Amino acid sequence: MPAFSPSWLWPSLLRAGAFGTLHGGAPGEPSVGLTVPVESVAELETALTALAEANIGATLLVPPRLARTVPHLLHSATQAGHEIAGSGPPTGISGLEAAGGQVVTAWALEGAALTRTHLAALRHGGVRPLPFPQAAAQPGQTLRVLPAELAATLPDLKALGYRPAPVRAIPGLRPAMPRDLLIYLYSRTVEDRFARDHHVIDLAQRADAVMRVAPRSEVMPPLPLPPHTPNAELHLHSPRIVGISTRSSIAAYRAYQRSLKDVAHALRTRPELADAQAVYAVTLFHGPLEKSGFALLDLPPQQARWFGLGFRLLRAVYGTPKPPSEGTPKMAWMEREAFLARHG
Repeated sequence: MPAFSPSWLWPSLLRAGAFGTLHGGAPGEPSVGLTVPVESVAELETALTALAEANIGATLLVPPRLARTVPHLLHSATQAGHEIAGSGPPTGISGLEAAGGQVVTAWALEGAALTRTHLAALRHGGVRPLPFPQAAAQPGQTLRVLPAELAATLPDLKALGYRPAPVRAIPGLRPAMPRDLLIYLYSRTVEDRFARDHHVIDLAQRADAVMRVAPRSEVMPPLPLPPHTPNAELHLHSPRIVGISTRSSIAAYRAYQRSLKDVAHALRTRPELADAQAVYAVTLFHGPLEKSGFALLDLPPQQARWFGLGFRLLRAVYGTPKPPSEGTPKMAWMEREAFLARHG
């Protein structure tokens, strides 16, 4: 039987929920599933020490062979609140469970020569493949951190407002679905390409950050500025806004305000935004921007129809059937100095 390979087919099927693969949790929650691969006794000891010092729980990715070597350490790990998940070929699961005193319900996908037979056996035994980890922390998703990097990474995660926890503790953790694959493909083929082509600056590192900004040298109608005036275009992190709003309207308002301060900081410090004379966004979320000092402008009818179609497509992709704010997009804008005076 062919091994699990890094080609597009198998990862795509797993992202769509094949073999019960997990997806993640609620996008508005600051929790992040912390997974830590341990391949040796030394790495396990390093991980347990760093996690204990930070008072943080994690999902330890443990090859079953370690259960035969240091069962006492695995027992200590579960007593400390950590989750034991498997890694590598799924043989000896019972030994891993006996050593840790905990049922193994999750298994790491990366770096393992897993075959379809392995994956089917895991599914039959009630063991689900873990979500693919993100390159950086994202609310409700998983993050892979090596044992040697824990001491430096955990304070950074806390500073950004994240709550690292075992994967099983992520609020809203659920199996992946075909729609999750569509969202992933849309993000990689459309949003990532747009960000590269338009030099979008990502300001969404914090758990509650909801904005990005891009330098623009052309003036989009109906922005009332002379042609070729440098300006800054806001791009809202729609899934995160919707997720935070679902959790708490007050939390969403605070996320907006903090993110506007991030934009003001970028205007002051980023060379590509040094000449921007205005900040604007075309969005359905124009109500909160108006309350934050932005003036609202109606879009030309044809432009409004195109943007409306695009936002309906986004809602369909991200599974948000109802408009999260208003049904008609508008342009919200503010002159640079007024923006900095209010939010800087």
